[in-house]
Amino acid sequence: MLAVPEMGLQGLYSGSSPERSPVPSPPSSPRTQESCGIAPLTPSQSPKPEARAPQQAPFSVVVAIDFGTTSSGYAFSFASDPEAIHMMRKWEGGDPGVAHQKTPTCLLLTPEGAFHSFGYTARDYYHDLDPEEARDWLYFEKFKMKIHSATDLTLKTQLEAVNGKKMPALEVFAHALRFFKEHALQELRDQCPSLPEKDTVRWVLTVPAIWKQPAKQFMREAAYLAGLVSREDAEQLLIALEPEAASVYCRKLRLHQLVDLSSRAPGSGRLGERRSIDSSFRQAREQLRRSRHSRTFLVESGVGELWAEMQAGDRYVVADCGGGTVDLTVHQLEQPHGTLKELYKASGGPCGAVGVDLAFEQLLGRIFGEDFIATFKRQRPAAWVDLTIAFEARKRTAGPHRAGALNISLPFSFIDFYRKQRGHNVETALRRSSVNFVKWSSQGMLRMSCEAMNDLFQPTVSGIIQHIEALLARPEVQGVKLLFLVGGFAESAVLQHAVQAALGARGLRVVVPHDVGLTILKGAVLFGQAPGVVRVRRSPLTYGVGVLNRFVAGRHPPDKLLVRDGRRWCTDVFERFVAAEQSVALGEEVLRSYCPARPGQRRVLINLYCCAAEDARFITDPGVRKCGALSLELEPAEGGPHAAGAPPSRREIRTAMQFGDTEIKVTAVDVSTNRSVRADIDFLSN
Repeated sequence: MLAVPEMGLQGLYSGSSPERSPVPSPPSSPRTQESCGIAPLTPSQSPKPEARAPQQAPFSVVVAIDFGTTSSGYAFSFASDPEAIHMMRKWEGGDPGVAHQKTPTCLLLTPEGAFHSFGYTARDYYHDLDPEEARDWLYFEKFKMKIHSATDLTLKTQLEAVNGKKMPALEVFAHALRFFKEHALQELRDQCPSLPEKDTVRWVLTVPAIWKQPAKQFMREAAYLAGLVSREDAEQLLIALEPEAASVYCRKLRLHQLVDLSSRAPGSGRLGERRSIDSSFRQAREQLRRSRHSRTFLVESGVGELWAEMQAGDRYVVADCGGGTVDLTVHQLEQPHGTLKELYKASGGPCGAVGVDLAFEQLLGRIFGEDFIATFKRQRPAAWVDLTIAFEARKRTAGPHRAGALNISLPFSFIDFYRKQRGHNVETALRRSSVNFVKWSSQGMLRMSCEAMNDLFQPTVSGIIQHIEALLARPEVQGVKLLFLVGGFAESAVLQHAVQAALGARGLRVVVPHDVGLTILKGAVLFGQAPGVVRVRRSPLTYGVGVLNRFVAGRHPPDKLLVRDGRRWCTDVFERFVAAEQSVALGEEVLRSYCPARPGQRRVLINLYCCAAEDARFITDPGVRKCGALSLELEPAEGGPHAAGAPPSRREIRTAMQFGDTEIKVTAVDVSTNRSVRADIDFLSN
């Protein structure tokens, strides 16, 4: 709600419309400490948005960090050769048989809270600590999802280490990002010693598309704290949406780099055993060869062979199945430059690979007791990490057609701790439990049937399929021809089989890139080189501010009536900037002008509201909530004191907001001086 002092109010109108007014709301209306002192310039109709090409700062190299729930990595490319993407090929440590182009998202801090290590190094060092010593160390894993699930995320939000100790989440994320920064810069120095460091790197951070603005701002704040960029050079850091990055990368692929799940041989399990997509598209290629005009445009735009065979206007879905979330976006390919247009707002939910881990933990609770598992995790945190590593290794081998059982190693400390706590051994617990599909093997391991392992996947896999089917039911998505399955969890043969079985009957072609686990990382590099490739996005929410309108009897509720100085006003009106699901082009601006209420005022704070509905009328409607604040930092007004009795000159601050980028952005200018005004939108101090 915008509140202003009753005395000394100044207002500006656009045109001569008397319908809206900057007159303040009544004292009983909700307000914040510094939101008093602003008069909104709100015309009767929003001005036509202005499109302005975003200005990009110069850079020599793009470094993208794919900060995942379960694994993370970085890649880079030079501006002189943007499509030559350099990967970190080998991380220190690692698991046998697992590609090391990413490292586990594990952070280890000393008992004093200082950085020790990240990734495989952190995991292995923590594994080797004495159990008693390990209780004092702070080990964090899979902590990214805490940012998504936090309903009241702030800069003071705390994260809990596996030993139960807490520390500020911002510091945890900053430690991890600082590790990647130092690692990447050292790699760049090794490859290009003459490369200057200052203003050379454009950094890209990946986040799920379903993340709300506070979570995106949180990642940016963590990057500032980590020293990736300074606030003064904020444009050197881009936030990339994960399914968008995957889409940008997939459009560069050639046919032999893709696998069509509908053409796989019966009973095939691993991705590499499936036939290439070439044969599936051979007939389509012949049919479309006559359309040379469309094909030439797309090939010259740098898109891959598959896209050259598609017609402009074709629609496709990207399903990013990661460790923590499933993230869905639907894009349309545009001529003549091969740009992308989002057709429906990002959707999805917390249906990632960690759901399978949670199901395994619940299974252990059924066998050994939930209280014992909770105690074991708290008192033997390093041993619990060992157990999860053992399960992860077997989880990767699960498949819909696997015949043999799987053995999962139990750490000795688990076996010993259970005997001391319960007075009998784990084999007795298995015999006594109602879980008959997990046995105790003679090698001292849990022996789980393939059916039991696949059952652990089902809740998460079903959730992913439900999200995809809900998206496909939307009218905006009709005519989709392709679904790209990407992300780390998309490597799972169980997930691939389930998605193909559920969606194949729809005639939807489910396609998986060969390097499916690196699709987002590589796409983030390409996005950093050309962020304008996604030309149009859909606003996930309706955003606006609270204003006063001229009260109209019969149209406005009586309880919203405010009478002041003989004039009748309607309070709490929701002045909309952009509507949910509205298409917004990159660089498109929503302009509003505001006037400080007092001469000499140095700061203006305007509360922002949002909701999922498109037709909210008042900021007090159900579902409308305060989500942030627009802050304008003003320099002292130029000019001397006014003559006695003369009204102060009117000072107009014009703001330009952009809703078509991956983050909501704002700039402002003092109209009287044509100087920039420092403007920020804060979503974290709500």
